[in-house]
Amino acid sequence: MEKLEQYRNYVQQVITEYAQLSSAKDEIEQQLIFDISGDHYQLMYVGWKNRRRQHGCVLHLDIKNGKIWIQHDGTEIGIADELVKLGVPKEDIVLAFHEPLLRQYTGFAVG
Repeated sequence: MEKLEQYRNYVQQVITEYAQLSSAKDEIEQQLIFDISGDHYQLMYVGWKNRRRQHGCVLHLDIKNGKIWIQHDGTEIGIADELVKLGVPKEDIVLAFHEPLLRQYTGFAVG
């Protein structure tokens, strides 16, 4: 249970820190979506820019079976590396955006 709580904190921390990197003048709203009971965590961009609608998921992470599953990573920094820096072992991080057969070559968990 302690590991689960630590992973929840880490996931929320990296998403929040990434969201804070954007400019305060940005017209796009950032929405942090933390479903702690279901262990689903997202950063969404929502709004209008240059008369165009902006809506999309930047980060989507889940915690399943004691591992952090990165469902989508739209960052340039690579959120998996940020989790490793915090102390999460690579064998507890699944790059779910990779096809299951290719995950064995990523250096991270298969699933």
